[in-house]
Amino acid sequence: MSKQFASAGDMEEKQISFSEIGEGLWAFTAEGDPNTGVIIGDDSVMIVEAQATPRLARKVIEKVREVTDKPISHLVMTHYHAVRVLGASAYEAPTVIMGDAARAMVVERGQEDWDSEFQRFPRLFQGHEEIPGLTWPTTTFNDRMTVYLGNRRIDLMHLGRAHTAGDIVVHVPDENVMFTGDIVEYHSACYCGDGHLQDWPWTLEAIREYDLAAIAPGRGDALVGAEMVNAALDNTADFVRSTYQPAARVAARNGTLREAWDAVRAECDPKFADYAIYEHCLPFNVARAYDEARGIDTPRIWTAERDREMWELLQG
Repeated sequence: MSKQFASAGDMEEKQISFSEIGEGLWAFTAEGDPNTGVIIGDDSVMIVEAQATPRLARKVIEKVREVTDKPISHLVMTHYHAVRVLGASAYEAPTVIMGDAARAMVVERGQEDWDSEFQRFPRLFQGHEEIPGLTWPTTTFNDRMTVYLGNRRIDLMHLGRAHTAGDIVVHVPDENVMFTGDIVEYHSACYCGDGHLQDWPWTLEAIREYDLAAIAPGRGDALVGAEMVNAALDNTADFVRSTYQPAARVAARNGTLREAWDAVRAECDPKFADYAIYEHCLPFNVARAYDEARGIDTPRIWTAERDREMWELLQG
């Protein structure tokens, strides 16, 4: 292979930041690694995204304990990916929430996703021996659910398909702040391998309608202020369109996957080549864009074997 597989060569620890993005609202970020959100209510705390392992989850808990001693009562996962959910056991939260669609994906492809991401992100899965198994919610919902932490209202919503078919967002109305998971990224490549690329920009517009004061994105720095929020929404939409449209043009003329790869690179490299996990995501993004353009609505399941085959075909 011409490049080391996925993020196998990325073994350097990232610098953690813990930023307050609204009163009692915090974003745990780490230079393009998966983010976690923290919502402090009257009597307890909600965590948004669990991290990949209990080891990484404990780093989040350390930061939480610097700002509050309230118990962690709720853990919310915006979607099913292993790097987001497999650290759940460390929080010991009595209520674990996913959307119905995300839970269905754990049933359908949770173990395959774990095996796949384990080889893609070896650094994130250090200490994996502690993971007790797949993460299962105690509570699910379809389109919308409201949780109260005392008087603090938190709305959980499915606004549309994007990064996966089952993405949810977490909105805190009293501060007009949203935790978006991987629907929104900031100076990090969007992972589109399980995505719905034609729907994704419309879901971003549904987020924009909230005129948010701040967003905690899936990866990258917290987005504070309307200018930064809107720039990130625009940039994420541009990334998704720049991935899908060249692949769709190739598919429309019955071109090959390799031709789609060349077309997507020609469009995306000048704009996004310096983004976190860009080269990592590219083969999976192009494969999914090409499939979707050929009418395959449900993303094909990534397995550890399929990962390697696609990487060798496109990045090799």
